[in-house]
Parts: sequence; C-alpha cells; structure tokens
Amino acid sequence: MYRLLKKEGAARRGEFATVHGTVQTPGFMNVATAGAIKGAVSAYDLKELGCQVQLCNTYHLHLRPGDETVRALGGVRRFTGWEGPVLTDSGGFQVFSLAKLRSIREEGVTFASHIDGRKIFMGPEESMRIQSNLGSTIAMAFDECVENPAPYEYAKASCARTVRWLERCKTEMARLNSLEDTLNPRQMLFGINQGCTYRDLRVEHMKRIAAMDLDGYGIGGLAVGEPAEEMYAIIEAIEPHMPEDKIRYLMGVGTPVNILEAVSRGVDLFDCVMPTRNARHGHAFTSEGVRNLLNAKYTLDESPLDSRCGCPVCQKFSRAYLHHLFKAGEMLAMRLTVMHNLYFYNHLLADIRQALDEGRFAEFYQEKIQVLGKRI
Repeated sequence: MYRLLKKEGAARRGEFATVHGTVQTPGFMNVATAGAIKGAVSAYDLKELGCQVQLCNTYHLHLRPGDETVRALGGVRRFTGWEGPVLTDSGGFQVFSLAKLRSIREEGVTFASHIDGRKIFMGPEESMRIQSNLGSTIAMAFDECVENPAPYEYAKASCARTVRWLERCKTEMARLNSLEDTLNPRQMLFGINQGCTYRDLRVEHMKRIAAMDLDGYGIGGLAVGEPAEEMYAIIEAIEPHMPEDKIRYLMGVGTPVNILEAVSRGVDLFDCVMPTRNARHGHAFTSEGVRNLLNAKYTLDESPLDSRCGCPVCQKFSRAYLHHLFKAGEMLAMRLTVMHNLYFYNHLLADIRQALDEGRFAEFYQEKIQVLGKRI
C-alpha cells in the first residue's frame, strides 16, 4: 500500500508498505537477475549498500534453476538470503528481447530458450504461476514489449492485448493468492503502461489500466533507444492519469540524471542494470561525475574513488588499487566497483528523499543535474 507523504512540484515523497517491509520512496531497486548481482555481489552485501528492494528475473529463474526448484527451496527470498521486498518482472521483456524465435498469439507467446533452444510457452497465467512459485513481494503483469519505433496500428493493437492480458493476470493472481499452499498469499500485482512513443496511446492505455485498481503501475517500453527528452515527455503526458495513491515505477531507468528528471516528474521507483554493468567495465559513478578507472592517470592516485562517499570500498581502497585490479583482470575489480556504484545509487535516492523531506528538492536538483552526468 502506497502512502503519499508530501509533494514538491510533481516530485513525490512516500512510503510503500508490503508484507516483507516498507520501502521509502523515491527508491532504487537493485537488479539481481538470476538471484545475484552481476559482479560477485550477494544479497547479504546489499544490506550494507543501502538497498531496499531486490529485483529478480522471472524468465531467467524459470529457465534456471526452475521456479519449481526455487519454490521447493522456500521461495526467492529464502533462496537468495535477501530478507526485504523482492520484485519479479513478468518475463515479457526477456521473451521479446532474448528469444530469437517467437510466436505471439492471444493465448501468450511461444519462444525458444536462449540457453538450449527448447520450446517454451508463456502467457499471463504462466507468468503469474511462475512468480507465485518464486514467492516475490511484487509480481509484474505479463505484457508485450513492442519494438520502438513500431507502426501506430500495431502499437495500438498491442496496447489492447496488454490490457486483456492484464485482466487475465489479475484473475489468476487472485486465484493463486487464495490457495492454502501459496508461498506469499499477499503478493502484489503491478500493471505496465505501454504505447511506444505515441502520446495518445500511452494516455489511453494508462486510463484503462488505472481503472483496474492495481497495487502499483509500471511505465514500460522506454529507455530503449529513444532520446531522453522523448522519455520525459511521455512521463509528463501520462502522469496526470496515474492514480496519486498508487506507486509509480519507471522500468529499466537509468542514469543518475534520468532518475533526477523522472523524480521531478512524479516517479517513485526505479531499477536499472547500469550501475552494475558500467562498474564491470571500470566506470564508477561519483559525486563529481563518472570516473573511468581504466585511465592511466589513476596509476599512482591514492585517493578514494569518491572522497564524499561512505561506502566500504571508498573507506578502504584507492583509485590506484582499483585501476591495478582492472588492468590485472582481477574479479575483485568488478566486485568492488559494483558495490560502490550500488551504494552511490541507493544513497543518491536517500539524498533525494531527504531533500524532499526538507522542502529543498528544487535546489538539490539544480545543484546535481549538471554534475552527475559529467565525465571526469
């Protein structure tokens, strides 16, 4: 259940209460695709990094080790060791992005596994059953992720299909939550707004899914190659039609600048692989901008990665050592930089919340917007 505490412009400060804990918003979710953060970071590390929510991937866990296996082991929280809320995505994005061969029909999607090529079928009911087996706190509805750009008529038909699939997801979740042996009988359901970059489709779709009184609403199909300004314009177009008393989640976004811009437009929740993926290639987000640890200038630099950062990495290791680890091909280079970046993202959101609490978000935005995206 979402509670709006205060607003500054369109920016919202809130709390989202779940059966597995309360999330302070705006908040960032840490992406543990197959039950672990890429870069050798475990669920136990996340607590130290200020993480509130772990996001796991329905598609990947269904393929390996199998959702029935995860269920037998007590669900995704017990399996990974993460005690807080877990959001599982529906598998829709991966079906459409990873499966080379797929066939879409009203029932759902038949596709070939990217691991071994075996044929798999997934529709709304299957997605809900997999997510119920995982026992996550929040399940995302199964939707069609349309290529962007897509022809208007196809995007319109896809939106209509996504609404029909959402109705089926809601019905199936209600059935699953009523079963005696369900791992999490209080599992929540988020719907997903689609419509490519067509504002009229986005608004109409948002109105239709808002009427279904779900636990929260995701904005999908953005940050897939369109200009950032286009993404911001879409958020502005649909924001007035998003229920004020429900949490709003911008899926797969993004850079620290993207997050600041989206918070200023009324978004509450974010996830992105960027802090971990970029870290594994030597790119660290800092209070001064983005630092490339592969640069030779760090060979003798004994300073911490970010002098203003309280993360365990910045307290103990130098830029010179991190630079050496990357050059030597040591796995520790990735682990330490991933830990720093996740700490940075989680604490950026904590700073945003504090600025909202103190009524100075506009000032905070102006101070940070020019710095956070800068390449040092």
